[in-house]
Amino acid sequence: MNPNEPRMEYGNPLLIAGLRRHFATPSNAIAEQWNQFAHYLGNIPGQVGRAAYGLCFLQSKGLDYLSGVEVSSIDSAPPELTWTMIPAQRYAVFSHNAHVSKLRETLEAIERDWLPSSGHTAAPTQPGAPSFFERYGEKFDPKTGMGDIEVWVPIMS
Repeated sequence: MNPNEPRMEYGNPLLIAGLRRHFATPSNAIAEQWNQFAHYLGNIPGQVGRAAYGLCFLQSKGLDYLSGVEVSSIDSAPPELTWTMIPAQRYAVFSHNAHVSKLRETLEAIERDWLPSSGHTAAPTQPGAPSFFERYGEKFDPKTGMGDIEVWVPIMS
């Protein structure tokens, strides 16, 4: 799967609250994590908008994944949720037009095909920030797994 040509965007800082888990390898357990997080959607005090976010923190042994939403404050968030800040920075934003289960193919194509030939380099990950993130907009349908999915990759010019 070849990634589409991204739009370049300077993203504002986002405070994200959600469930964070560690995975030795990406698996269907991420879908289970989203199922666990689903009952929080629209029910977190201070939630901003209706978009959901999947934050990926790449590590030497697997990855941490946070299923979350933007919040204005973490003061009233349920104690079982964790939070992180997505910093303001420049991003290459890719639309993912296939089923959510094919997202890994898009991520691999970005890294394998687009990034090496783009003239850009991935920005170093800032402490505590995700390596990249997925944004599930208002038109994403969790029942069908389709619609309004974007991958935001921090880049340097």
